[in-house]
Amino acid sequence: MKQKKNTILIVDDEPQIRKLLRITLESEGYKTEETDNGQQAIRMAASVKPELILLDLGLPDMDGKEVIDMIREWSQVPILVCSVRDLDKEVIDALGRGADDYVTKPFNPDVLIARIEASLRKSATQEAGEPDLVNGRVRMDLVRHQVLLDGEETFFTPKEYDLLRYFMVNRDKMLTHRQILLDVWGPAHGDDMQYLRVYVSQIREKVEPDPKDPTYIVTEPGIGYRMIVMDD
Repeated sequence: MKQKKNTILIVDDEPQIRKLLRITLESEGYKTEETDNGQQAIRMAASVKPELILLDLGLPDMDGKEVIDMIREWSQVPILVCSVRDLDKEVIDALGRGADDYVTKPFNPDVLIARIEASLRKSATQEAGEPDLVNGRVRMDLVRHQVLLDGEETFFTPKEYDLLRYFMVNRDKMLTHRQILLDVWGPAHGDDMQYLRVYVSQIREKVEPDPKDPTYIVTEPGIGYRMIVMDD
């Protein structure tokens, strides 16, 4: 299985621009999805759940600012506008509607990557209170989607990463089986207790000094699990 990467949705009607953005982003380790119109962008924002949307304003079916309006009705995913429109009023309008940043074309790839990383860092901080989560020997870099154990990067599958992040964000809280399943896997898996036990076991194999006697993720008998707060 592949290591989880931040997914960026590219929304631009120019094939050459999409290709340039895809090459630039993938060379920096990002996963990309793309579309050339606003309606599909809105659908993909819901289905793909990207960590960031890179949005052109001049789309064939609707103005990009309408895309911002519609996505902001239900999501706070970072939106970085990348447009040829350079008038102050366009920038102010897009930011006022909920865009997180604005880059004008033609753009410097290094500047674009720096802006993307800044937006991802801000988003991770809003989600968890900080871009890095640390508990004892475990450190999660939410911007780069990395897990380090005793300072060494360790492979986690995408779902293992999501579950560990959930425990780290909610450390020291008693979490019921159903609560974890609903929040991490969604409504279709609300009763899959065995599914959860398998993943908890896999995470324990990686983070626990002794997986047979867990001290990080402990079982609350008949209820669920709790991640114990460890000394740094």
